[in-house]
Amino acid sequence: MHHRRHILIAAAAAWLGATPAAADVKAGVDAWNAGNYSAAIAEWRPLADKGDADAQFNMGQAYRFGKGVPKDLRITQSWYEKAAQQGHEKAQANLGILLFDTGKRTEAMSWIRKAADRGDPRAQYVLGTALFNGDLAAKDWPHAYALMTRAAAAGLPPAADSLAQMDKYMPATDRQKGVALARQMEKGSAVASVTKAPPPKPARVAGTGSAQAKPSAPKPVAPKPAPPAATGRWRVQLGAYSSPQSAREQWTAASAKIAALKGLQPSYESAGKLTRLRVGPLADKAAAERVCAAAKAAGQGCFTVAP
Repeated sequence: MHHRRHILIAAAAAWLGATPAAADVKAGVDAWNAGNYSAAIAEWRPLADKGDADAQFNMGQAYRFGKGVPKDLRITQSWYEKAAQQGHEKAQANLGILLFDTGKRTEAMSWIRKAADRGDPRAQYVLGTALFNGDLAAKDWPHAYALMTRAAAAGLPPAADSLAQMDKYMPATDRQKGVALARQMEKGSAVASVTKAPPPKPARVAGTGSAQAKPSAPKPVAPKPAPPAATGRWRVQLGAYSSPQSAREQWTAASAKIAALKGLQPSYESAGKLTRLRVGPLADKAAAERVCAAAKAAGQGCFTVAP
């Protein structure tokens, strides 16, 4: 019995000794946020060597940006790979983008697809481009348009530009399928955020200069904006299209699915070879932002236009 008691005490001590790892990673993030990069590295490296995925990702971030260690993309890739192989989502996304940017595009695509499926806008942009061009992926214009729509709605400027280019070449039927698919993606992402959100925990992931993965409370499926004012000089732009006809078709599709657009009037404004689709009137900036929030939640690109 005495021998057994010592075994139990030893097991308990071993278990208790393992628990500070999370605190050490968090301590490293705190040091990183304070600009004390050497201290952050000192916290993360031993944990990364032992297989902690957050610490491994953080080491990749440090080498990527040259914070506390010399900038070295080869070592960055090595740390990202270690974390990605354990299912670390941010590491998988960053690994895919890094491989793509360094010319290892075929190798990158499996990670890009994983990240795009989870809603990473950078990965959606890369995969959408590949699907549109039929390069590194089988050509699929509706899927490409859906991914680019989601990336643009997340605020990625190159994605908005690519949507305008896609409008020049894609038939209306493919664009409409893409918009519908983007809406399905948005709904699926919102439902997943509600049903699968992990419980809050201390920030354990470093960004370029601040913690990048602080868990937040689940968000509702879509915001419910107040009805737009019938008067005012503010407007929103829903996109720029290759022809007035394309802009009108997009307005027909958008106004049918986005309640916040009800009662507003479209205008089709020439901008070189493109036609801007702008909608109003709206009373003020806040009203315009509410309309854009609803439009983006439905997979429609949008930004406010001041008087």
